[in-house]
Amino acid sequence: MKNSFFSRFTPKEPKFFPLLKQLSEILAASSELLVESLKHDSPEERTGFYKRIKDMEREGDKLAHRILDELGTTFITPFDREDIHDLASSIDDVIDGINSCAKRIAIYNPHPISESGKELSRMIQQEAECIVKAMDELETFRKDPNTLRGYCSKMHDIENQADDVYEFFITRLFEEEKDCIELIKVKEIVYELEKTTDAAEHVGKILRSLIVKYA
Repeated sequence: MKNSFFSRFTPKEPKFFPLLKQLSEILAASSELLVESLKHDSPEERTGFYKRIKDMEREGDKLAHRILDELGTTFITPFDREDIHDLASSIDDVIDGINSCAKRIAIYNPHPISESGKELSRMIQQEAECIVKAMDELETFRKDPNTLRGYCSKMHDIENQADDVYEFFITRLFEEEKDCIELIKVKEIVYELEKTTDAAEHVGKILRSLIVKYA
């Protein structure tokens, strides 16, 4: 019954699918810039990357607001308005998290970021790539939800790995870093990186709920 209900409505208002796809692509591009930024240590380079990421974050905000505005003016949506709202907002939250990481790096200008920090940034990028691919499945996942489910599982696994990387890093940081100011700066940056992996994994949780409701 729920599948026939979904099928009736999906073809009538497909505009949300390309909008969500576009939002995910902004996320992926932002994550790529974040990874690249951690290869540079000068204040000027860090500030430059932050400005580029901030510009993308603003584009993401505009697009997320457009999606929410469209929800208010669209009579028939492909699935519940709350689901589309939550999905767009959660993707935007990940972009915000990336921007927050870049901002802290630019403002605090810590010593060169450790390999653990770089690894966390790569995990964010991997999750962003999963989200882009997941958006390609949104319009048709009811026919075969396994591909979408696989992306959700991968995001969950990456987030678990990120937890391990973060915990190991924090343990070593408090054992080895003798400069209290540097410790505070690095701890906050790496915490923000880990928190962004959590935000990306939350997108996967929302997608899982769509599978339960509509597949």
